[in-house]
Amino acid sequence: MSDAEQIYLDLVRYGHIFSGILWIGILYFYNFVQAIALPRMPAEARPHYQTTILPFSLNVFRWASLSTLLFGLLFIISAEAGVGNLNLDGAYLLSDRGKSILVGGTLGIIMAYNVWMIIWPNQQKIIAAVKDTLENGTPAPADQPKWARTALLASRTNTMLSIPMLFFMVAAVHLTILWQ
Repeated sequence: MSDAEQIYLDLVRYGHIFSGILWIGILYFYNFVQAIALPRMPAEARPHYQTTILPFSLNVFRWASLSTLLFGLLFIISAEAGVGNLNLDGAYLLSDRGKSILVGGTLGIIMAYNVWMIIWPNQQKIIAAVKDTLENGTPAPADQPKWARTALLASRTNTMLSIPMLFFMVAAVHLTILWQ
């Protein structure tokens, strides 16, 4: 493997790992810290949190999910193309390592879908409604609890999917016996 290939693969791998840590870290913050702390926050402070910190953290959350997905796909494509001697037998995705990565990657794709297509749109509606209430005194829309519940369920689903997803990503290198 050339030095350039090694540097390229290392950058892709580190980009994937950093983005993944950021994504899953924020996911766990939402489910294990914010979900417990927000109801305990004084009612008059909650809307300010929802219109300042939450939009920023959701933006980082969704872009971290996308960059994790893109770096992962780039790594798989590179491996399948033979970059860096990862594809020694000509079929990286059929190798034990590739199979494990495919399982973890599939879970990651489902999770990224949940972020972009369910959590983000519902949170955007909630944030807009809270802003409207703060600025104009408009009452909360009747559907707001439904939006919150939908986003919560997708987020909890992602939290549960993150455990086997992380297992299979780590297993790709360390537990190749899974596929024998």
